[in-house]
Amino acid sequence: MPKKKMTILPKTKRILEEMGENIKLARLRRKFSSEQVAERANISRPTLSSIEKGAPTVSIGSYLLVLQVLGLEKDFLLLAKDDILGRKLQDANITTNERAPKRNNKND
Repeated sequence: MPKKKMTILPKTKRILEEMGENIKLARLRRKFSSEQVAERANISRPTLSSIEKGAPTVSIGSYLLVLQVLGLEKDFLLLAKDDILGRKLQDANITTNERAPKRNNKND
Protein backbone atom coordinates (compact mmCIF):
# COMPACT_ATOMS: atom_id res chain seq x y z
CA MET A 1 0.00 0.00 0.00
CA PRO A 2 1.57 3.34 -1.02
CA LYS A 3 2.12 5.98 1.62
CA LYS A 4 -0.31 8.86 1.67
CA LYS A 5 1.29 12.18 0.86
CA MET A 6 1.20 14.70 3.67
CA THR A 7 -0.67 17.87 2.75
CA ILE A 8 0.45 20.96 4.61
CA LEU A 9 -1.60 24.11 4.23
CA PRO A 10 0.31 27.38 3.71
CA LYS A 11 -0.88 28.77 7.06
CA THR A 12 0.32 25.63 8.86
CA LYS A 13 3.64 25.77 7.02
CA ARG A 14 4.16 29.36 8.18
CA ILE A 15 3.42 28.36 11.78
CA LEU A 16 5.96 25.54 11.63
CA GLU A 17 8.56 27.83 10.05
CA GLU A 18 8.01 30.44 12.75
CA MET A 19 8.29 27.81 15.46
CA GLY A 20 11.53 26.54 13.91
CA GLU A 21 12.91 30.07 13.74
CA ASN A 22 11.99 30.63 17.41
CA ILE A 23 13.81 27.42 18.37
CA LYS A 24 16.88 28.51 16.41
CA LEU A 25 16.88 31.95 18.02
CA ALA A 26 16.54 30.37 21.48
CA ARG A 27 19.56 28.16 20.70
CA LEU A 28 21.62 31.11 19.50
CA ARG A 29 20.70 33.23 22.52
CA ARG A 30 22.03 30.47 24.73
CA LYS A 31 25.19 30.32 22.59
CA PHE A 32 24.73 26.59 21.91
CA SER A 33 26.11 25.17 18.71
CA SER A 34 23.86 22.98 16.61
CA GLU A 35 26.20 20.09 17.37
CA GLN A 36 25.77 20.58 21.14
CA VAL A 37 21.97 20.70 20.96
CA ALA A 38 21.73 17.74 18.60
CA GLU A 39 24.01 15.67 20.82
CA ARG A 40 22.15 16.56 24.02
CA ALA A 41 18.78 15.88 22.37
CA ASN A 42 20.11 12.61 20.96
CA ILE A 43 19.20 13.55 17.40
CA SER A 44 21.29 14.13 14.28
CA ARG A 45 22.42 17.57 13.15
CA PRO A 46 20.34 17.28 9.95
CA THR A 47 17.27 16.58 12.11
CA LEU A 48 17.99 19.68 14.20
CA SER A 49 18.41 21.67 10.99
CA SER A 50 15.02 20.38 9.81
CA ILE A 51 13.45 21.39 13.13
CA GLU A 52 14.91 24.89 12.85
CA LYS A 53 13.45 25.14 9.33
CA GLY A 54 10.04 24.00 10.58
CA ALA A 55 9.94 20.70 8.70
CA PRO A 56 6.57 18.95 9.13
CA THR A 57 8.14 15.52 8.70
CA VAL A 58 10.13 15.65 11.96
CA SER A 59 8.45 13.86 14.85
CA ILE A 60 6.87 15.95 17.55
CA GLY A 61 9.03 14.05 20.03
CA SER A 62 12.16 15.43 18.41
CA TYR A 63 10.81 18.96 18.69
CA LEU A 64 10.13 18.32 22.37
CA LEU A 65 13.63 16.92 22.96
CA VAL A 66 15.19 20.09 21.52
CA LEU A 67 12.91 22.28 23.64
CA GLN A 68 13.99 20.27 26.68
CA VAL A 69 17.67 20.88 25.93
CA LEU A 70 16.90 24.60 25.65
CA GLY A 71 14.92 24.57 28.92
CA LEU A 72 11.69 25.42 27.12
CA GLU A 73 9.81 22.13 27.49
CA LYS A 74 7.09 23.76 29.61
CA ASP A 75 6.18 25.91 26.60
CA PHE A 76 4.96 22.68 25.03
CA LEU A 77 2.22 22.52 27.67
CA LEU A 78 0.79 25.78 26.37
CA LEU A 79 -0.32 24.11 23.13
CA ALA A 80 -4.11 24.07 22.94
CA LYS A 81 -4.32 25.20 26.56
CA ASP A 82 -6.73 28.04 25.90
CA ASP A 83 -9.33 26.16 23.84
CA ILE A 84 -11.81 28.99 23.28
CA LEU A 85 -13.93 27.15 20.70
CA GLY A 86 -14.05 23.99 22.81
CA ARG A 87 -15.17 25.96 25.85
CA LYS A 88 -17.88 27.73 23.86
CA LEU A 89 -19.16 24.38 22.58
CA GLN A 90 -19.10 23.01 26.10
CA ASP A 91 -20.94 26.05 27.44
CA ALA A 92 -23.54 25.78 24.67
CA ASN A 93 -23.99 22.12 25.67
CA ILE A 94 -23.59 20.91 22.11
CA THR A 95 -23.05 17.20 22.14
CA THR A 96 -20.58 15.50 19.86
CA ASN A 97 -19.90 11.86 19.18
CA GLU A 98 -17.16 10.49 21.36
CA ARG A 99 -15.58 8.71 18.41
CA ALA A 100 -15.70 9.26 14.72
CA PRO A 101 -17.80 6.65 12.92
CA LYS A 102 -15.94 3.63 11.59
CA ARG A 103 -14.96 3.81 7.96
CA ASN A 104 -15.89 1.19 5.46
CA ASN A 105 -12.50 0.02 4.15
CA LYS A 106 -13.90 -2.14 1.36
CA ASN A 107 -13.55 0.65 -1.18
CA ASP A 108 -10.06 1.80 -0.10
